[in-house]
Amino acid sequence: MKLISLLLAGAAFAATAVTAQAEVRFGIMNEAYPPFFAKDASGTWKGWEIDLMNAVCAEMKETCSVVDVSWDGLIPALQTKKFDVIWSSMSITEERLKTIDFTDKYYNTPSKLIGPKDATPGATPEAVDGKTIGIQVSTVQSAYYAKHFADKAEEQTYQTLDEAFQDLSAGRIDFVFGDAIPLADFLKTDFGKDCCADMGDVAADPSVLGTGIGGGLRKEDTELKAKLNAAIAAVRASGKYDEITKAYFTFDVYGQ
Repeated sequence: MKLISLLLAGAAFAATAVTAQAEVRFGIMNEAYPPFFAKDASGTWKGWEIDLMNAVCAEMKETCSVVDVSWDGLIPALQTKKFDVIWSSMSITEERLKTIDFTDKYYNTPSKLIGPKDATPGATPEAVDGKTIGIQVSTVQSAYYAKHFADKAEEQTYQTLDEAFQDLSAGRIDFVFGDAIPLADFLKTDFGKDCCADMGDVAADPSVLGTGIGGGLRKEDTELKAKLNAAIAAVRASGKYDEITKAYFTFDVYGQ
């Protein structure tokens, strides 16, 4: 009987070892992207997306850590198992779904243009005619540009949004095109207030802009996807999502 009990205990432990996640590593872009994530004076990542990550990890009862890499290196780093989930304001798009999977969305944001204060507001193909648009590489805005603006305007690509902001303020480009929330956040800074203004949101196109922001996963990691989806839903249902959001925003970031 003792032998049977030991065997059953060993089998139970083995089953737990298969399903337990010793540590969930969250991959984020290695540049500040306020208010979603940025390093504080001590070098610790802080922000809305980090707070949500911590709440999700607490719900899953898992130990979590952050791994930061360049934006255009996030999907390759996920595929080579440098971390387990991309948690970096990445849009769920048809193109990306060919390569990786995603959790359910955890927020949404439109895309907008910002430009010089004296520019005429507008975010249509006609409004950008003959202009140069600054866009971060490997983003949904680059895909949107190719589909809607390429025959009207010139694209100038950047590794980081900060580089695009600097060129916009110096007059080297006419617009910066990106996610509405971080662009609006930039316009609130002293630097942004002095140089630039909101030109408006572009027309929605889910085929390239996606259906919201989610956590990027390897396609085979179905168990982790289920855990993350359950935790995201629980954080929203408990009110913790709204509590986190109110510390950063005066509006609902979950969107439609």
